[in-house]
Parts: sequence; C-alpha cells; structure tokens
Amino acid sequence: MRLLRYAISVVVLIFFSGYAWGQSSVSTTYSFLKVPQHARLAALGGVNVSRYNADVNFFFNNPALTGDSLVGWASAGYMFYVADIGQSTFSGTFKSPKNFVSSIGVQHINYGEIEATDATGLPIGNFRSGETALVYSISHQVSAFRLGVNTKLLFSNLAGFNSAAFALDLGGVFIHPHRDFTVGLVIKNIGFTLSDYSDTNQPSVPFDVQIGTSFKPEHMPVRFSITAYNLTRNNYFAESIPDEESTTLKKVISHFNMGAEILIHRNVNVLLGYNALRQQELNVQQGGGGSGFTFGFVTRIKSFDFVFSRSRFSVGNANYSFTLAADLKKIIKKKRVV
Repeated sequence: MRLLRYAISVVVLIFFSGYAWGQSSVSTTYSFLKVPQHARLAALGGVNVSRYNADVNFFFNNPALTGDSLVGWASAGYMFYVADIGQSTFSGTFKSPKNFVSSIGVQHINYGEIEATDATGLPIGNFRSGETALVYSISHQVSAFRLGVNTKLLFSNLAGFNSAAFALDLGGVFIHPHRDFTVGLVIKNIGFTLSDYSDTNQPSVPFDVQIGTSFKPEHMPVRFSITAYNLTRNNYFAESIPDEESTTLKKVISHFNMGAEILIHRNVNVLLGYNALRQQELNVQQGGGGSGFTFGFVTRIKSFDFVFSRSRFSVGNANYSFTLAADLKKIIKKKRVV
C-alpha cells in the first residue's frame, strides 16, 4: 500500500504541474499517431508510457521501454478499426554497439476507399487514403534509469493530397531495483513538416507530454498502470464535450488512462483498461454504453506471444486487434541445434 500511495502521488503531482505548459493547437494532422499501435496497448486503454520490458512494440509509446531481454524479438499486428479502416504494424529489436538497444517499426493505417464528389455533390469516382510512420528507436541504461529517442518519418496521403513530416519522441523510465515499480515520462512528437498538403495548409504533429507508472503490489496477482496524457492541453476535454457536460472532475479524469494486467499464469494474462476521455467522447445518450472500456489477453507458447484486444466505442461498435511476436534468437538457435 505504501508503494501504491507513492505511485499515485507522483502521477497526480506531475499531472497538475502539466497545466504550467502552454496550450498546443487543437487542429493537428497525423492524428493516427494517437491510435494504439499494438494489441497489448489497446487492451490497456490505449495510453501507457511505463510498462517496461513487456512487449517489443512499447517503444512506439516510449522509446525507453525496450530493455535488453527484448533484443531479437520481432512482431506483426493488425487492428480492425471502424468500417473498412485498418492498421498494420511491424517491429523488431536488435543490439547496437556500446550496450545500446535499437528498434525499428512501421505503422500504417489504411482509410479504405472513399467516394469523391465535385462541388455540387455529384460523385466523380473513388480514392484511397492512408498514413504511415517509419520509426527508428534507440535506448540506453544509466543506473536505475533508461533513456531513449524515437525518430519518425511521417507520410500522409489524403484524397490525392500528400504531406510529410519529421518528429522525435524523448523518453525515460525509472526502474526500481528491487520492486516491480516503474515511472515513465515521454515528450512526444517534437517535429516539423517537410511538405504540406497545399500552399494554404500548415499541418502540425500532435505534440503531447505523458507520464505514468506501472506497479504490482507484492502479494497481489495484478499489475496496475496509470498514465496521464494531454498534459499540454488543459482544456482538451472542454473542446471535445459541450460545456454544460464538463465538470471539473470530468476534466481532470479525462487526462488519465488506467490499465490492469491480471496475472493468471506465467504464460496467460488478462488485460483490462479504461480511458475516461474516450468514454465521454464516444458515449451515447441511450443504450449500451461500455465505450472507454477495453479487454484483452496475452498467451505465450514457447517462443511466441499472441495478444488479442477488444475495444468498444458505442452501441454495436467495437474494434479488434491482434499482435503476434516471436523471439527470433530462440527460434534460430533451435534450428542450428537440430
């Protein structure tokens, strides 16, 4: 309980300090960067910067989350999003000189086929659109801290209009030497555009500051994660929800994402998540509910990890994602022995 109180205090303190940051622009492009890149993250609510050494894909969220034990892992995943929109993700991790760990990743979201119309509304054909991020990450351990950097090339094609950008993520994580307790911090999407959609358009990347903690009480088979995000936009919730529905408590809670891993077995975990902002933005007045809550599971079979997640948006709408990861070192080693 002492560890739990300390973790919550750290997150809450830095959350309120986030109001000292300047407000960022509401209108940004490359919003696909906010979509969970892999199934484990989606199942934990969609935002996490502190789950260290758990998944080869977590460097997308914080470049400091890839440790030495993930070297040699590779992963591929797919998310069935809304309608015919889908997202593919590929990643891999390898050892670099001087005890650095490097990762490479590709995130591509396909918006499917969309009907084009002229100024009068008459159809003139169909077009396909998509956006892609190419990511190179590097991290290094310094005492109880791990520091990392993501470099990202971003490409967007929307209805024949193209844009490109460059961005950096700067991240760090504190790893308790004796307990299952970490605190992560990341400054995301520090960047600039390389080319615009048009002469009159000025796209910008979705800058954000996120901080969170992951911890497991000593005698409890559950690992909790709490992440504060959108810390540079203290009125983000008010922009998304009508003023009459925005209470102070809702505004505060909307900056938090909460996740839990139920440790059923060393090879089987159940994942749960809750994102308050998503629930408020996607909730409906009548029916169902459940938006903002996420669910998933992880199973390990020999050198393979399979992760599945389900996220509900509103009545009758949900998206599913899966990720398959493999420890290539063990697979190659077994083949050599045989």
